[in-house]
Amino acid sequence: MSKAEVLFLSQEEEIQCGLLDMKMVMEEVEKSFVKMGKGMVKNPPKVKLGLPENHNWTSFFNSMPTWLGSEEEGDEGIVGFKWAAESKNNVKENNGLPLGVDVVILSDPHTVMPKAIMDGTIITAMRTSAVAGVAAKYLAPKDAKSACLVGAGVIGRTMVMAMMEALPQLEVIYMADLKVEKCQGLAEEFKDQIKIVPSASVEESVKDADVVVTATTAGKPIVAKEWIKKEKVTFIQMSGYEMDLQIGLASKKYVDNYKQMMTFDDKLLYDMVVNHNVAEKDVWELSDVATKAKKGREDGDKWIICMTMGMGMQDIIVANKLYENALKQGLGTKLTYWENPLWI
Repeated sequence: MSKAEVLFLSQEEEIQCGLLDMKMVMEEVEKSFVKMGKGMVKNPPKVKLGLPENHNWTSFFNSMPTWLGSEEEGDEGIVGFKWAAESKNNVKENNGLPLGVDVVILSDPHTVMPKAIMDGTIITAMRTSAVAGVAAKYLAPKDAKSACLVGAGVIGRTMVMAMMEALPQLEVIYMADLKVEKCQGLAEEFKDQIKIVPSASVEESVKDADVVVTATTAGKPIVAKEWIKKEKVTFIQMSGYEMDLQIGLASKKYVDNYKQMMTFDDKLLYDMVVNHNVAEKDVWELSDVATKAKKGREDGDKWIICMTMGMGMQDIIVANKLYENALKQGLGTKLTYWENPLWI
């Protein structure tokens, strides 16, 4: 028996493999939604361990396994697992560590041996915004010229990339964050690509936007219905409850995964379904839109909301693409799992 090896990919090597290519990442994420719509994905709801507890966490850890099937004969598909973790301590203590620190493992679906271990932190940042990009592609007003991004952290940066890719006609992005200097920094970073208007006021930033995207750690609504001035707006929230209830109730509703989101009782969707009589049949999944089983924005639509919270399939399909690119480029470090297994 030959020794078992697993390929380790660092964040820097993943970047060499195309991780910062938002077009590529969005294409892979959209493929995952298509596979989901065709019934070719197994993606159980993530399991969350919050410390000190789930609703008031300082640190949390999510377990996110997934399988994506293949239409090619003899191909058993892709199996992987993301261990997603975040710590507010890293932000508060300014200790040189990011808020999120994630790990991805890819395994052989036949032998179950791990074939790759890789940093998942930037994969998470890229695919999170790529989901919003896919949503905007199908749900944003066709003539959208302006977007508002609430949150100028790591996801704020990748969200600018995703909105530019999804909506190439965009002329301006209004960006709001409590730390306005972060918005100013991103405005400078992207000044040669798109105009970004920094602000510390969410109310001021959302009023002229055709697309409103929130990417924060807020535990309560931060966008109010009365602030919205335009007749046609698409709202995309990347966390649990960033748009207020009245926006949700007044909008046509989409989610990335209904079943998963309904396992968390602190989400906007859960509140609307359990407490305000929103029926499951009136909530559409992005996978149905990606496969054309259901329509995205139609001419008569006014407000649309898309609620997401991330799925392992998105991380794993992107990670697998990077793994394939690493093999082609000869990147990564081979680690010996064992010379010979002790007991078989």
